[in-house]
Amino acid sequence: MKYVFLLILFGGLLTTPAFAEDVKNPSVIIETIEIPAEKFNLVSRDAPVIKLDNIHAISWQVTIDNNLDYANPNGNAILKIYDQESHDEFIEIGMGSHPENKFWVAVLTPKEGYVVVHRDLDRGWYPEAKSIISFTDRAGLTVNNGSRIVVTNLDIGEFIIDSYSVYGMDSYDDPPAVNSGSMIVEFLSGDPSKNIFAFFPFYVAAGVGVIVGILFLTKKRS
Repeated sequence: MKYVFLLILFGGLLTTPAFAEDVKNPSVIIETIEIPAEKFNLVSRDAPVIKLDNIHAISWQVTIDNNLDYANPNGNAILKIYDQESHDEFIEIGMGSHPENKFWVAVLTPKEGYVVVHRDLDRGWYPEAKSIISFTDRAGLTVNNGSRIVVTNLDIGEFIIDSYSVYGMDSYDDPPAVNSGSMIVEFLSGDPSKNIFAFFPFYVAAGVGVIVGILFLTKKRS
């Protein structure tokens, strides 16, 4: 039986992350945009919807690095990401000014309408950390505010990102929301099934099973 343990150990070594780094997923798309401060000094109805260079589907992650300097204590920086099928369906991330750093997550879907799924009016996001919005077809929507997960596995149906918009003012009479800095947003997506390494442990397990069977039969005959 010592040969069996050696085979299992060998299979485990093959499935370590160091080995996995050499196997790339051809479906992975990474797109990074930097949004300057002045783009947030608009009301929602005037914010242009900007098409991304790529669509992000199946499994995606949006990372927000907020380096904006807010112009007033009531200023906000709001990012909306839109579904490809209908721009009446979106995910909204709101980040308020210092020192409260309010943070909210809302979704608009044809079935439920506009729903705020998380709101934190004090220390809701952290300037030294990045906020992460992730989604998979199976697990739904999850949001991390840079310190903890605030939305977990929310079912919003299929959601394919193809565009975004930003704004920060509630009305034309408001003072500017932001006066300098920028927000860096990274879109990362891919199809996990296109990573051949994802199935490698199953091949190893099957191979080990066959070899164990052969060794067992050989030992039994001897």
